[in-house]
Amino acid sequence: MHKVTNFVKGGLVSAVLATVFLGQSALAGSMDADHKVIIQVSTDDPRTQKIALNNAANLQKAYGMDNVDVQIVAYGPGLGLLSKNGDNADRVESMAMQNINFNACSNTMAKIESKKGKKPALAKGVEVVPGGVARIVELQEQGYAYIRP
Repeated sequence: MHKVTNFVKGGLVSAVLATVFLGQSALAGSMDADHKVIIQVSTDDPRTQKIALNNAANLQKAYGMDNVDVQIVAYGPGLGLLSKNGDNADRVESMAMQNINFNACSNTMAKIESKKGKKPALAKGVEVVPGGVARIVELQEQGYAYIRP
């Protein structure tokens, strides 16, 4: 009977610890953004790229910076948006410091490198991901809304 009591006490302690742990995880989860959005940029059209950046800024204004997770994913001709020497470089760097996440496609970068002999230089704050399309798929599987301006 003594072993059963110790087992129950041990189980109770485990249950309490699990509750505390889960409570902390739930609290950490509540700090996650309420809204999650992917903005795809796959064109070199300057107007469309500007609209993508405006969409990101407007989402932060609408929901508050801490309540929205914006992921801008650029690939193919859209990679120019994230170029260090591009027309939007200063804005991209500024927005990256304001919790807008920029994802550059490694596949596109490799293709540019094979044609031009070097990878494109990216603006500060841009993260390189293995594949732009794959990144979009993964984010959508995590519940992100998809926008393509």
